[in-house]
Amino acid sequence: MEGLVQISIGLGLLVSLMFSEFLGLAAGGMVVPGYFALNLSDPAKVLMTIVAAVITYWIVRFMNFFMIIYGRRRTVLMILIGFLVGAVIRNFIEFEVSAFAIDLTVIGYIIPGLIAIWIDRQGLLETVSTLLVSSVLVRMVLILLNGGEVF
Repeated sequence: MEGLVQISIGLGLLVSLMFSEFLGLAAGGMVVPGYFALNLSDPAKVLMTIVAAVITYWIVRFMNFFMIIYGRRRTVLMILIGFLVGAVIRNFIEFEVSAFAIDLTVIGYIIPGLIAIWIDRQGLLETVSTLLVSSVLVRMVLILLNGGEVF
């Protein structure tokens, strides 16, 4: 599995670079498509990660009314708030339906913050659509490299 993670991140970097160079769109950070590709089989994780990124974006945008936030400070604040929002979701949001516990969690620790940075820079629709398309491409290549087996 660890080799699969390394290949996925490498492919994600390559696909992110191609999207950035040819289309001028970023996929929410260079490593994000690789991590998303590994988790596409769990749509709740993908959705909660995007929700955490949007919440992070809105929190930092609200903080902008009271603080001067730009440059490196904005980047670090997005990643820090994304980490905290992910921790809250990971630790406190859980539903039980009948006998099943639905654990809503996010992908990674800094992934929501990285996505929020790009939502701030290029917009929600552009970031999320580029992220999902690039993640599907990475997933398809991973499946081809695994001999057609879904991992």
